Amino acid sequence: MTDVAIVMGSKSDLPVMQAAADILDQFGVTYEIDIVSAHRTPEKLFDFSTNAHKRGVKVIIAGAGGAAHLPGMIAAMSPLPVIGVPVKSSNSIDGWDSVLSILQMPGGVPVATVALNGGKNAGILAAQIIGSANENIQRKVIEYKVSLREEVEKASQALKK
Repeated sequence: MTDVAIVMGSKSDLPVMQAAADILDQFGVTYEIDIVSAHRTPEKLFDFSTNAHKRGVKVIIAGAGGAAHLPGMIAAMSPLPVIGVPVKSSNSIDGWDSVLSILQMPGGVPVATVALNGGKNAGILAAQIIGSANENIQRKVIEYKVSLREEVEKASQALKK
């Protein structure tokens, strides 16, 4: 059983989505990763979206570029929280097409949306969601946030020298 499913529309999205996997590894959150294209594999999309919760997945991170329908289509069919990662792709309009496709979901079909190419933040958000019911993961998220503060404090002190 995995806590998080990371899916992307194509292999070219992997560098962005790998950042989500890397941070989940850091927090000790279990995940699976796959390619599920909203346009090229609609049957796989339907099966994945309607069955992920039955397999024990708790959060879905979905990254897509261009028209970026993947996160919204998953959210339309799944009862799980979906975090959308807009990916700046080769056929993209500076990524704005992806951002707006994921961000502008109709009422009743929410998708939490992170920044363009924001795989890392998607992983952190997924860990925070998992951590709301798992004290061990929550402790690791708290430690991570403390480390961010300490990094800024060190940089501030270094500037003053």
